Amino acid sequence: MGSCLPWGLVSSIVLFLSLQFMLHLSSGCFVEERAALLDIRSSLVRAHSLSALDSWGEDGDDCCSWERVKCNNTTQRVSHLNLSSVCVTNSEGSWYANSTVFSALHDLQYLDLSYSYRCSLALEGLVGLAKLRNLDLSFTWLGGGFPEFIGQIVSLEVLALNGNGMTGGLPNAAVENLRNLRQLNISWNSLNGSLPALLFALPHLKFLHLSYNDFDGHIPIGSFSGPMSLEVLDLGFNRLNGTLPVRAFKNIRSLNLGHNKFSGSLPVSLFALPQMKSLDLSHNNFEGHFPISLSSAPVPLEVLHLESNMLSGALPTERETKNLQNLRELYLSSNQFSGNIPTSLFSLPHIERLNLSNNLLGGSILINPSSNLSLSLKSLRFSQNNLSGRLSFISLQSLTKLEEIDLSGNVNLAVDINIFGWAPPFQLKQLLLSGCDLDKNIIAEPHFLRTQRRLEVLHLSNNNLSGSMPNWLFTKEATLLDLNLGNNLLTGSLDPIWHTQSSFGVIKIHMNHITGQLPANLSSMFPGLAVLDFSSNDLFGHIPTSICEISSMELIDLSNNKLSGGVPACVFTSYPWLYLLKVSNNRLGGPIFGGMNNLSNNIDELWLDGNKFKGTLPHDLAGQSISVIDLQDNELSGELDTSFWNLPYLLALNVAGNRLTGKIDEHICGFTRILLLDLSHNNLTGSVPNSCFIVLNFLNLTGNSLSGDISFLLFNTSSLIALDIRHNQFMGNLNWVSYLENIRLLSLGGNKFEGQITPTLCRLMYLRILDFSHNKLSGSLPACMGNISFKGDRDDAIFQSVYESNIDDYFSGYDLRDFTFATKGNIYTYGRNFFDSMSGIDLSANTLDGEIPWELGNLSHVKSLNLSYNFFVGPIPATFGGMEEIGSLDLSHNELSGPIPW
Repeated sequence: MGSCLPWGLVSSIVLFLSLQFMLHLSSGCFVEERAALLDIRSSLVRAHSLSALDSWGEDGDDCCSWERVKCNNTTQRVSHLNLSSVCVTNSEGSWYANSTVFSALHDLQYLDLSYSYRCSLALEGLVGLAKLRNLDLSFTWLGGGFPEFIGQIVSLEVLALNGNGMTGGLPNAAVENLRNLRQLNISWNSLNGSLPALLFALPHLKFLHLSYNDFDGHIPIGSFSGPMSLEVLDLGFNRLNGTLPVRAFKNIRSLNLGHNKFSGSLPVSLFALPQMKSLDLSHNNFEGHFPISLSSAPVPLEVLHLESNMLSGALPTERETKNLQNLRELYLSSNQFSGNIPTSLFSLPHIERLNLSNNLLGGSILINPSSNLSLSLKSLRFSQNNLSGRLSFISLQSLTKLEEIDLSGNVNLAVDINIFGWAPPFQLKQLLLSGCDLDKNIIAEPHFLRTQRRLEVLHLSNNNLSGSMPNWLFTKEATLLDLNLGNNLLTGSLDPIWHTQSSFGVIKIHMNHITGQLPANLSSMFPGLAVLDFSSNDLFGHIPTSICEISSMELIDLSNNKLSGGVPACVFTSYPWLYLLKVSNNRLGGPIFGGMNNLSNNIDELWLDGNKFKGTLPHDLAGQSISVIDLQDNELSGELDTSFWNLPYLLALNVAGNRLTGKIDEHICGFTRILLLDLSHNNLTGSVPNSCFIVLNFLNLTGNSLSGDISFLLFNTSSLIALDIRHNQFMGNLNWVSYLENIRLLSLGGNKFEGQITPTLCRLMYLRILDFSHNKLSGSLPACMGNISFKGDRDDAIFQSVYESNIDDYFSGYDLRDFTFATKGNIYTYGRNFFDSMSGIDLSANTLDGEIPWELGNLSHVKSLNLSYNFFVGPIPATFGGMEEIGSLDLSHNELSGPIPW
């Protein structure tokens, strides 16, 4: 039995629903959604956002027409909302958005909140959005662990959480419900621990980006069978290891495992995957030969990164690359490949970029004008090998697309580039020929260089090139960004340069014979300069104040010239990015640091040594990033008062060779990171603070008037590698030295130490230099000294740098320097390299007695032994004849007798 409603009632219901729908659309979109959007706008206005969505509400009431908003054409409900970068504010305020704002947008499918790092977002309301498929929270700086609410938004297909500073692990529970995911990006975080196996089992996941985290362990793909659905997998820059699950990569088009800890041989099957187009295995520990497939069937692989591993052997021949005919880019640099470069690599039909730099390759580059070179070639990089023979650029004349050539560091490779009357068909962007056997007149007679009108990078250093400084390079149309002409024989000056080089970033003309003054208009010539290295030339005059107008400057090296006057104060304070300032060995003067106390926050190294700076050091010196301060050999005076210094990252401080007075301030112990301290050759008095320098490696106090009894362990550290306190007035016994278990250089000469040299000294098994001369030591020598090898190797801690940096191929290192040792009647000052050729013992000018132990003849690696001016008696041990490396032996002014050993 059926039933029906009266027609009048049906009409009323339809009319009611129609009125309701029209009410929602009376303002062009649903009322509650319009209200939510206006609430977002109001909160941005309160946060002083520079992108406060001012047009919302002003372009009519239809929110579907507002910028950054998109609605469903059928329902007129908001489906897409783009709020990327709306948190950019001009104040210290931040945007706060509560959870109810987004929960009102029931049909929301796409939400972009990226680059909202100054926001305070309550995003739990997103859980109720059943249609949300695409969520972008990249670079919102969520912090903390993986947000739990994300795992409850089961409708998600695309999720971006990269750049959020997230920490902790990524458990299976975080992703087990996200079975609709197609794309996931959580790169650029600090997530750690093992990768969740469920992540790789998600049925629809095609794109997975986990790079730049701290994940370790293996790739967990053994828990399910069959290949993954993934097409793009990026696991670069983690700490992963283990076996590569090649069978699971069947569908992968792009695989990045670079910068991890994978090791072992490369599986050949990895290079025959049916879909793989891009493979990055760089910066791992893979070893063995280049993987050779027995199949000649071509594979789709187009881009292959194997650089920075431990691969060795010969490069693949033509027969062995039959299946790699689709390669466009091949990167094999920084391995140990040897042998010749196979000509077949140049003939791969689609090859564009070939990088074989930093290997052990030798022989000639066997190409000539008739060679079958791939016309696709754009980049050839063969630097830092052992290539020889001759290469003429005419051999490359068929390569019309060629943009980059790097042959640097092949000293036996003759390169013919300056071919008169020849106009190459290519226009290079990068030409790097440093340290080759290059035509010495390439600058003086620049036939080739004048044809290249698109050059951005030109490196011709270390070639003994002659001619004047090529200011003709700086034309109005010039495209140069990076110029390195260092270590040549160039003359002339930097003037005149008539045209502003706005895009110029790096200029290095160090170690030439450039003279004249620094141009007063340097900032207008190179307004965008980042690296300026004019060191080791013949420049004179003042440093122009206009240098401070180049705000992009990162590195300035003007050392080893004849510059005078002061360093403009703005150099120390005005640069937001300046990393290194080096003006060593000039004639500069005035107050140190230009009279400034607060140094630029970014500056890391200050080299002001070898000048004429005067006055006292600042009482309240501050620099938040500074690691190295070298003020050696100036005319500084007053006390070294560090009580208010705020240098939390200081690693090396050298104020040697000045006129500093007073005591060593006990606050110097507050530099808890300091590794090298050199206070030598000043006028310091008093004692040394007790139990100081926890991590110190190198300490030099020689040539002062310091005193005190240090019979106890004054230097409370086992990390000391070099200790030089000669020529002071220290006293006490030497029992404490046996606790310096890592010491390599121990120089205590010219003090008032007394007592015996006890057998505990023999614990110092790493000694290279021992100087106890000119003290009051007595008694006999312990025979066990013959058991100390006095031999190190290239990995010895004495060779380690206190500090190393590399910026734009400019290496800076601070290490052991200015320690001295007397041998053959001369005093030698040395740094790390001295230990390549010297090891020695100096016990002269004491009151030692007894017979010289025959065991000292076992010191086969000692090069200098001085026992003069003591009271040794008896014969010279016959075993001294077996000291194979001895270069200086002084036994004079003793009471020895008997024959001299053969």
